[in-house]
Amino acid sequence: MASGSKVTQIVYDMALPIAEAQGCTVYDVEYKKEGSDYVMRVTLDTVDDNPSSHVSITMCENVSRALSEALDKNDPTNVPYMLEVTSPGLDRPLKKEEDYVRFAGREVEIGLYKQINGSKLICGTLGGLKDGVITVTADGTELSINRDETSFVRLAVIF
Repeated sequence: MASGSKVTQIVYDMALPIAEAQGCTVYDVEYKKEGSDYVMRVTLDTVDDNPSSHVSITMCENVSRALSEALDKNDPTNVPYMLEVTSPGLDRPLKKEEDYVRFAGREVEIGLYKQINGSKLICGTLGGLKDGVITVTADGTELSINRDETSFVRLAVIF
């Protein structure tokens, strides 16, 4: 069996042209054990920054069907797993450096391993990411947070 990172890269390479044919792209691929089962999770995203663009259920269904057929022919795992094709959601995690550029100026939530100013959760406006340091403005104060000190960074959902 291929290693986890090799498996996700193979699946990413298989899923990308399928997603592009549906008018979207691959945001992330995860392959991991959840409980007693393995899950292959392929997350799709829009190809533009238009806030009204979204990944539809139909896109997910079509990518899931085509990718499932491709994986049946060339499975990189040799282990039974469940295939999930999904969108990142409104509270999408920021994983890649490009995400920090794309979503600069948006409200984010940052989970911390250690408290800053008495809290393990920072909510504020994302400034960006440079040299592994996230800048965020919270309550009028600009903070610099090392990315490796965060448990998560995600877009905030504001109603």
